[in-house]
Amino acid sequence: MSPDPDAPPSAPRPAVAAAIEPRRSSRKRFKSAAATEAEAEINRKALRSETRARQRRAGTENPGPGAASEMEDAEAELEGADRDASRAEPRGNGKRRQSRAAKEKPPMRRGADKGKQKESAAADEDVCAEEPDSEEMAMEEEAVAALEEEEEKEKAKAGGEEGSAEKVVARKRVARPSKERKAHGSEDHFVGQPIPDHEARQRWPGRYSTKGPDSHARRCVEDEELKARRHYRSANVDNVIYQLDDDVYVKAGPDEDNYIGRITEFFEGLDQGSYFTCQWFFRTADTVISPKVLKVHDHRHDHKRVFLSEERNDNMIECIVSKINITHVDPNTAPQAKAQFTKDCDFYYDMSYSVAYSTFANLPADNDGVSSSAASNISDDAVDSSKETLVSGFQASSDAHTETASLLDLYSGCGAMSTGLCLGAALSNFKLETRWAVDMNAYACESLKYNHPRSKVRNEKAEDFLALLKEWDALCTKYVVQKDITMESEVAQSLTDDEDEPLSEDTYEVEKLLDICHGDPNSTGQVGLWFKVRWKGYDPSYDTWEPIDGLRDCPQRIIDFVERGYRENILPLPGTVDVICGGPPCQGISGFNRFRMREDPLKDEKNKQMVIFTDIVEYLSPKYVLMENVVDILKFADGFLGRYALSRLVAMNYQARLGMMVAGCYGLPQFRMRVFIWGALPSMVLPKFPLPTHDVVKRGVVPNEFEQSVVAYNETEAPRLRKALFLADAISDLPEVGNHQPNDVMDFTIGPKTEFQRYIRLNRKAMMDYSFDGEADSGESKLFDHQPLRLNDDDYERVQQIPLKKGANFRDLKGVKVGINNTVEWDPDVPRVLLSSGKPLVPDYAMSFIKGKSLKPFGRLWWDETVPTVVTRAEPHNQSILHPSQARVLTIRENARLQGFPDYYRLFGPIKQKYMQVGNAVAVPVARALGYSLGMAYTGRLDGDGPLVKLPKSFTRTSAVFSGGEDVEMEEVLDL
Repeated sequence: MSPDPDAPPSAPRPAVAAAIEPRRSSRKRFKSAAATEAEAEINRKALRSETRARQRRAGTENPGPGAASEMEDAEAELEGADRDASRAEPRGNGKRRQSRAAKEKPPMRRGADKGKQKESAAADEDVCAEEPDSEEMAMEEEAVAALEEEEEKEKAKAGGEEGSAEKVVARKRVARPSKERKAHGSEDHFVGQPIPDHEARQRWPGRYSTKGPDSHARRCVEDEELKARRHYRSANVDNVIYQLDDDVYVKAGPDEDNYIGRITEFFEGLDQGSYFTCQWFFRTADTVISPKVLKVHDHRHDHKRVFLSEERNDNMIECIVSKINITHVDPNTAPQAKAQFTKDCDFYYDMSYSVAYSTFANLPADNDGVSSSAASNISDDAVDSSKETLVSGFQASSDAHTETASLLDLYSGCGAMSTGLCLGAALSNFKLETRWAVDMNAYACESLKYNHPRSKVRNEKAEDFLALLKEWDALCTKYVVQKDITMESEVAQSLTDDEDEPLSEDTYEVEKLLDICHGDPNSTGQVGLWFKVRWKGYDPSYDTWEPIDGLRDCPQRIIDFVERGYRENILPLPGTVDVICGGPPCQGISGFNRFRMREDPLKDEKNKQMVIFTDIVEYLSPKYVLMENVVDILKFADGFLGRYALSRLVAMNYQARLGMMVAGCYGLPQFRMRVFIWGALPSMVLPKFPLPTHDVVKRGVVPNEFEQSVVAYNETEAPRLRKALFLADAISDLPEVGNHQPNDVMDFTIGPKTEFQRYIRLNRKAMMDYSFDGEADSGESKLFDHQPLRLNDDDYERVQQIPLKKGANFRDLKGVKVGINNTVEWDPDVPRVLLSSGKPLVPDYAMSFIKGKSLKPFGRLWWDETVPTVVTRAEPHNQSILHPSQARVLTIRENARLQGFPDYYRLFGPIKQKYMQVGNAVAVPVARALGYSLGMAYTGRLDGDGPLVKLPKSFTRTSAVFSGGEDVEMEEVLDL
């Protein structure tokens, strides 16, 4: 018999303690406040059901005054029951601690309320606001002004030359003695016979040739190449004999500490001057880690630690001050052994330092501290293009790395960075899996969980996650690692307490613990460790969060949960994470923040996530770290936050490397420059930055202090890059949709037109995405999230009048003309045009935005253009985001294409939230390129000691999957 659809739902019946025989169990049996409230809810539901039944009966008959009075009485009775329940206090028996969640409403009611609020919020999130936020517009104007000011400053520093990804000036900033060279007047002199001429010419050929070889390219460009008459092995300076390979102090400028170096040459110049060549050691303060960062008190550097560089200078021998004792220490030496080993030396070094890419790295294997010849900056492309089988083109070898490495994605958003890293690792024949992810945005967590179903996704603050990790470590240590007779006695004591104790009727039983968190899940003001409880006899809608103090009388339930969680690896423990990636938000440096703290950025709460991120890294000690952030961390306050991140890693004894990568250089029609910082334990190989595969339309200014960190080919090289991609390459195959498109799933109507489109449509298996165990999910052939933010009626009417042409924007509307200095003004000959609503066709904010000089309001993109960067909003009021040929803004999927998301990647949440997830994401192809480098480093297959690596040709190739494989002409793409 089918159930009556109109019948009220039956409430779950709790286990009635009075009807159960006393049992021996360590399960907590108590009537928590949440359980008390749950029982009251059952009673209220029953009363509501009876009330509704009476109302239905009254509705089927002729309702008279009596019926109305009956309904009013029932509602009053119900309200009275609610008030009584709200006043009820939990009853304790003196032995058991009651939950502080007592004042919370039952989960089912809470869920219903949240559901209604969520639906209402979702409706608001799907429509464009009628007017832009005036404060936001003003802040953007200030941000633009600040950016222009910073660009002017950078240009002034560079002597007017604009720095960009196109030009990377190889300027070396090294410690140089200030003493000028003098050919005469020195009593210091060389000792002994000169080195035989043939030997000297063999060791230092550049000194005896008219043109120095490439091996001397690392010399400071300000330092001219000195030629030698002869070389020596020793010199007498101030009656002290110095030999080759001695470590020395070298005289510095006024008010500066003496420089530290190693003597690599003694030679007499053609001017008969006595010179030595010094290979420099850098103190921490001499590196990219500035003295200001060293004043931060949350970490410290050993003052004895220095870093060997390949930077050298030639100076007069009288600049030598004294000998010093510098010891080489293996970077993997334990701290206690290192302290013992270095106690009698002046300094020690365990890593090298290079200004290029701000690199702190292990010394080359063949370098025992003495300079070695320069290795190539670019490793060979060892991928045989003839072996392509999948889109990756990588044919698994017999010695393939079968280990699956674990990845923790912090500030994960919808998972773009970890997705790209895993795809790139697979390309290198290495399996990387996103095992854990953490983000504050519930919708982003839902998106990540759908696309990575095996990942353990936590919707919480990073600082709460860190606190939870420490609590979880303590629980695992207590209940798993050090489980002994003490724990058995705890459980035995609990059994004894419960053995003969009858259960009262107001007592409930803990069936099991479901989850764990640190924070305040019930918003009670009590921050601490909480467990999610399933009550015996109740369905999941009655699950509640209870503090650990309320569960002390059921240790076996806690033990069961911890043992199960330890086995299932629900949370990472120190030393168990292979890779941590993340982009900690630093809103305190944003141009939209009017109160930026330049003197001490870490005092700004909006920047504290940088500290939290590095704290988590320090606690978990992963093999690899990859941090992403905006370029402003290298611009604001002299790059303080970028320097801080490097400082924390180096202080933890990590190798580190910083680079700026442009998304368009890896096959996307947007510029989008971002900062990436690698970290690697000294026992691992430090990953290189992958070189560009595509040409790009260049935009923006690079901070001069970090211009050697832009990932690019040298100007002297002529790489064969693929052509830059444009909007048509990415989105010309997507179906036409209107301003309002309510369906988040639809079918493709035409096939792909470009190689990019062929690639982006691949299924998970072809793209080597193992998130679903290599199997395709049910909806892979569908088109997801091809929905635009629906414009309000006024904006839609405006957009319909923006011409379908390149460069069109609000300036093309009636009543606007462009005056001097490219500033808009009202046309006095045209009356103010009004919309059907009576509002003006051209809004005032568009005319005044950026002092009337902006081209962005209601700007239309064009097929042969790129975008500067995909943003988190879709409102057209102050940005160019209109589709080239349709009266709408770009859809979520179109934005996702510009970010390189595979078409199978589905997003969740209201439309505005989806735009935010896409705009906040790391460009997937950039992360994929980094993942390839990570896989090669993890498996020890990177060649050379340089900072850059070439990607395999198959990185951008889909011809192995589809026939053809060549990009078609723009006219064919657009069906012209």
